[in-house]
Amino acid sequence: MKRNYFHLHLISDATGETLIAVSRAAAAQYQGVSSIEHIYPLVRTEAQLEKAITEIQTAPGMVLYTLVDPEHTQRLEEACRECGAPSLSVLGPILNFFQSYIGAESTPRPGAQHILNSDYFRRIDALNFTLVHDDGANVDNYEEADVVLVGVSRTSKTPTSIYLANRGVKTANIPMVPNVTLPPSILTLKNPLIVGLLASPERIVQIRQNRLLSLKASDSSDYADRERVIEEISQSRRFFERQGWPTLDVTRRSIEETAAAIIDLYRGHRQKFIITS
Repeated sequence: MKRNYFHLHLISDATGETLIAVSRAAAAQYQGVSSIEHIYPLVRTEAQLEKAITEIQTAPGMVLYTLVDPEHTQRLEEACRECGAPSLSVLGPILNFFQSYIGAESTPRPGAQHILNSDYFRRIDALNFTLVHDDGANVDNYEEADVVLVGVSRTSKTPTSIYLANRGVKTANIPMVPNVTLPPSILTLKNPLIVGLLASPERIVQIRQNRLLSLKASDSSDYADRERVIEEISQSRRFFERQGWPTLDVTRRSIEETAAAIIDLYRGHRQKFIITS
């Protein structure tokens, strides 16, 4: 299928994360069309705004923005009209919706969602914890985790752990290795939610083969052997069932989708933990 491309300018007075997430979610709904992203974060001065406008004039396209300064907003919209580039404030309709319900006007504060509050430091603490409890490290401290991920090699344990940590969830992970018994302490954990990660043999084999290629390792290893992988997955599935741990098949899930499912499980786990404590 032939792909069509268009310029997409994302202008923010903060990090631009909101714009990037919203625009990519929208663009993903259109097959055969891809955006050429031009991202301008931390636009808080006239000079920074004019630089972005110059690039819009050079490569006209759609313009999405999150600017809380009304003068910057007015200047950007005027420039977009002059060069025929359609523009939209992503936060504007939401702020108006909030105002109609709350009955009060907002106070413009660029990057207000990124203040150094307790939630921010909780995420940093979770990231620090996760990094030093990756791949079975420091297993004696796993009781301090919120979530522990268990699975065979290449079931996305580490990237999922880091994503969860960025959401403030202290996450540890440990691999299931053939002929190697998990530490007994894993089976007696009380505080964390333990989740078993599974994937199809085809997916695991593909990822392991790519891993071997990237490491320029010998393909004589049975690490990516399909029969061995099938047995590993079967053993892990039976083990999870015996322990009564919830499981997730990550074969067709993105890291974000896997993390969202785990967070949902964790909420239920915390409620149950509080009731029984």
